Amino acid sequence: MQKEGSGAAFLLCFYFWGGTKMNFSELCDILECAPVIAAVQDSKWDAAIASPAKIIFYLQANILNIKERINEAHTADKLLFVHIDLAEGIGRDKSGIQYLADLGVDGIMTTRNQLVRFAKDNGLLAVQRFFLLDSKGFENIDEIIANNTPDMIEIMPGVIPKAIERFAMGRVPVIAGGLVETKAEVTAALAAGATAISTGKKELWYM
Repeated sequence: MQKEGSGAAFLLCFYFWGGTKMNFSELCDILECAPVIAAVQDSKWDAAIASPAKIIFYLQANILNIKERINEAHTADKLLFVHIDLAEGIGRDKSGIQYLADLGVDGIMTTRNQLVRFAKDNGLLAVQRFFLLDSKGFENIDEIIANNTPDMIEIMPGVIPKAIERFAMGRVPVIAGGLVETKAEVTAALAAGATAISTGKKELWYM
């Protein structure tokens, strides 16, 4: 799903990995031409590596396999974000974040404010995930973003255009995640202002 006028960004999608930490501007360039993120557990890892998706949200990391996964992702010219809240054997604390940074992970996903701050302190990109259950959730997200500065926020479920539009107008880019299962839903989320879509549906990684 390459956008017109994004030739330079398209090249970045294939040549971004150079052994240095990814910055936010480069992340946005990558998402400009490859906005569908592969959100996977181990059962779909190989498919994600083989897909055109340039970013992987890894939902099943553990201390035994994470270094190998980082190497595999970077060899395939992909960025790897670890969902630290779900990781096994890796501390959900400052030391755990530093461990991931030292291994070379590109970023983390989390629902926790403090882990976002730890990630930023260690030069990692941070995606903060929010679950919208009711109208009160809108206010809570506004408050958290005002006091915490993730690089991007992931709104779940990602099939609520009203919610995407509401937060896409802010200063933090929005990822639509959860229950995005069709091409029409990807298109609708992007049209509502989402910067990217995260999904476990393999066929959508090829959009």
